[in-house]
Amino acid sequence: MAVINFETSPEQYHHWKLSIDGQVATLAMDVDEEETLAEGYKLKLNSYDLGVDIELADMIQRLRFEHPEVKVAIITSLKPRIFCAGANIYMLGHSTHAAKVNFCKFTNETRCAIEDASSHSGQRYIAALNGTASGGGYELAIACDEIYLVDDGNSAVSLPEVPLLGVLPGTGGLTRLVDKRRIRRDIADVFSTLAEGFKAKRAKASGLIDGFFSTSKFQEGINERVKILIESTHPITETGIKLQPLKIADSETLRAYEYVALNFHREQRYADLTISVPDTPQPTEPETIKALGDSYWALQAYRELDNALLHLRVNEPEIGLVCLRTKGNPEQLLSIDATLNKHRDHWLIREIILHMARVLRRLDLTAKSFFAIVEPGSCFAGNLLEVALAADRIYMLDDPAQKIELITSSLNDSALPMSNRLSRLQSRFLATPERVAEILEQQRFDTKAALEAGLVTSAPDDLDWDDEIRLAIEERTSLSPDALTGMEASLRFAGPETQDTKIFGRLTAWQNWIFQRPNATGEHGALTNYGKPTQPKFDYRRT
Repeated sequence: MAVINFETSPEQYHHWKLSIDGQVATLAMDVDEEETLAEGYKLKLNSYDLGVDIELADMIQRLRFEHPEVKVAIITSLKPRIFCAGANIYMLGHSTHAAKVNFCKFTNETRCAIEDASSHSGQRYIAALNGTASGGGYELAIACDEIYLVDDGNSAVSLPEVPLLGVLPGTGGLTRLVDKRRIRRDIADVFSTLAEGFKAKRAKASGLIDGFFSTSKFQEGINERVKILIESTHPITETGIKLQPLKIADSETLRAYEYVALNFHREQRYADLTISVPDTPQPTEPETIKALGDSYWALQAYRELDNALLHLRVNEPEIGLVCLRTKGNPEQLLSIDATLNKHRDHWLIREIILHMARVLRRLDLTAKSFFAIVEPGSCFAGNLLEVALAADRIYMLDDPAQKIELITSSLNDSALPMSNRLSRLQSRFLATPERVAEILEQQRFDTKAALEAGLVTSAPDDLDWDDEIRLAIEERTSLSPDALTGMEASLRFAGPETQDTKIFGRLTAWQNWIFQRPNATGEHGALTNYGKPTQPKFDYRRT
């Protein structure tokens, strides 16, 4: 299997054109149908595969760090009469089940990143649909703040997955219809079962778009809306920082970044993921942090962690368990957290914290088992305590002769929320919410205190430590990976449901099931037979 690379930059894009004009960015989709991640399909009609979405995700990230002056981002198409046909159907038909699921998860995270930029960074997104937007094309639009469709008598918006393919819209379309745009349920039902979708007037009347313009007035209408949005926001005169390519060294058993390392134990189907804290003091003022740019630890380490998680997802399917480890001086880490908290209103510091939160949510959503291993030399403090709290289990060595601690900081108090909008401490102590404040106040926990406080799962002593960890790894990797995926996804998101948890939980569960049903992907299924002269044959029994 070819290794999929998540690193890219505007100079390397094949499918998008990014242009910046003052406070306005234009993200123009112009998919090269021959430039696919795998063989067997072409990306016709501005349809997309994972490679197209990796470039989109990169643009959204760069707008936040490299162009803080941008207030409005316009997503549009350079193809005539077509905005986007959505996920490429032939790509889906050729993909393994795991590849389909990972593709949907990444595209969902990218669309959530659009909404995150709008909510927290003041970068408003406009979908300028200068042609038909179907399936994932409309799902991309519905992640934006506003949607405008050209009224040319032909263009429409649609979600044709159910009537044409026997599957569901894979990137949150159904949830956003009723939760975000508050479309009436029966209208959403009609829209989601009508392959040809709604044209401009009907789409506007139903709330599916915010407006429409004739072909001759389309650009003028978009420009007017951009002008209104810019006038309603406060301009940022700051310049951004450049996101440089990550430096990665790969071998059969090691994938090494500067602060993150993946050590693979392939025969045992697990990996160690170690995050290191720098030995040297980090800057404490925003201007010196900005001068350091993307090599500032909190930004670089979390970019590396993000890349490592994506690599594990799509390039290491046999690795079922990841042991999370940390290394370094916890006081150094607490100093970094104190700086981030003190200057959290500065645009760059805010973006760094928001980026850390998104990466931690990617960790929450990754279909691998995670064990946090707390041992001598660890620094599970502050933001890296969140890494431990994201794990399915936490093992902490009980050795009074050695100083081993878990330490909280101000960042553990809701600065890095999960998809359910709770902090990981709040999610952990749903039954005893008063303990969250007590733990934040106490701050430092040796092994005995951490066990009593409910911060760790198990605390073997030094005589049993190696055997306990080895047995825990062997036991975990012997279990059904499918059952573990479902179990972990169910247990990780206790508490309230949000739009994001619905998208990642409900949708993923349903899509996982449907992607394996004969009516979709069987020999006579709708997805299998799409584009062929044969018609799908359904088993009409409802379960």
